[in-house]
Amino acid sequence: MSNRRGSDQQQPQRRIKRTQTAGNLGESMLDSELVPSSLVEIAPILRVANQVENSNPRVAYLCRFYAFEKAHRLDPISSGRGVRQFKTALLQRLERENDTTMQGKTISDAREMQRFYLDYHQKYIQALRDATDKADRAQLTKAYQTAAVLFEVLKAVNQTESVKVDDEVLVAQNEVEEKNRIYVPYNILPLDPDSQHQVIMGYPEIKATVSALRNTRGLPWPKGDKKRVNEDILDWLQAMFGFQKDNVANQREHLILLLANVHIRQFPKPDQQPKLDDKALTDIMRKLFKNYKKWCKYLGRKSSLWLPTIQQEVQQRKLLYMGLYLLIWGEAANLRFMPECLCYIYHHMAFELYGMLAGSVSPMTGEHIKPAYGGENEAFLRKVVKPIYDTIARESKMSKDGSSKHSQWRNYDDLNEYFWSADCFRLGWPMRAGADFFCPSGLELRSDKDEECDLHL
Repeated sequence: MSNRRGSDQQQPQRRIKRTQTAGNLGESMLDSELVPSSLVEIAPILRVANQVENSNPRVAYLCRFYAFEKAHRLDPISSGRGVRQFKTALLQRLERENDTTMQGKTISDAREMQRFYLDYHQKYIQALRDATDKADRAQLTKAYQTAAVLFEVLKAVNQTESVKVDDEVLVAQNEVEEKNRIYVPYNILPLDPDSQHQVIMGYPEIKATVSALRNTRGLPWPKGDKKRVNEDILDWLQAMFGFQKDNVANQREHLILLLANVHIRQFPKPDQQPKLDDKALTDIMRKLFKNYKKWCKYLGRKSSLWLPTIQQEVQQRKLLYMGLYLLIWGEAANLRFMPECLCYIYHHMAFELYGMLAGSVSPMTGEHIKPAYGGENEAFLRKVVKPIYDTIARESKMSKDGSSKHSQWRNYDDLNEYFWSADCFRLGWPMRAGADFFCPSGLELRSDKDEECDLHL
């Protein structure tokens, strides 16, 4: 055990100075863990506070106090929508709870948090981990996430009271951090290394699909990319094109369940399912790319869905094309109302995908082809989706809630109609900021199409 200064002595109460606020949101939001959008980071802390309320009200209070401090750091002047009212409700609750939870208290808050954290880890988490059936994998995942939040609060309390964290607590937290890297949240399929005991992961159609997705042989990973546990095709697409982590996790489950559902219909008997059936891949591809192929034919363009001549690589390539489409769709947001716009985006990104796998060299740079928007975290959302979304939002604002003449602004259909003609390819890839598509309605375009539109006019 590490030395602690005054850990057994009663520490001064943690007080809050009331700021000028108005209104009262009530406590229903606090109980339900709903928070203003600008304060979304404190939602897990309030969730843990509600979770431990019955077992230790003082720890719940300390969690809410830490959430309040974090909310103030995130939005110190309460400029976000609903933030001022939220802070008022939380502040009023903290003032009441501080008095009630201090009654009969004999140890410091730092000692209280450390003791509760160790008890939670040694009793609750250990019991779940040692369960013989290990059936509730989701419950164990939630427990590790709760422990991580408790440790975050514990560090904040110890820092306030100048108390060092016990070595025993640090050992427990090291395990929590390691498990949180493995036990990621999931919807239906737990795909972490410890998921083999889960019943759903034992179904032959699931095993066949997961195995096919984890075939990353021959894929050119970026330099310096760290080896991941059970990495698969979607991990590679994320690394190359900059998709969001949670989008990749959602679409991984989506693709696995789509393929497994079709695969089991082809081979209803388990002993006839050695690997993912090619017919299942073909069936899903036909449905996913029906509109894209019609779009290519209408515009007189060749599809970017080119398959290799080596039969062993065909399945991997099909999975890459499908995974890319689902990842684009997963982050498309309002662009989903513009299906031909998505076709345009996919057409170029699938072409880049083919070029990377074929080892093509750019005639402009003399280097191997790389994605126009890849290589950075969340690059697709920031550089592809956001500019088009901003154009949609700007046009919507110009409508003045529908009171403006339709000739003075563009709705979703108008914007999507831009991609009904081969002229849309003048937009380029990467997309030119000065293209007429991005210019507000009614703005006289400059003669030089390569210059940026003057959006201040």
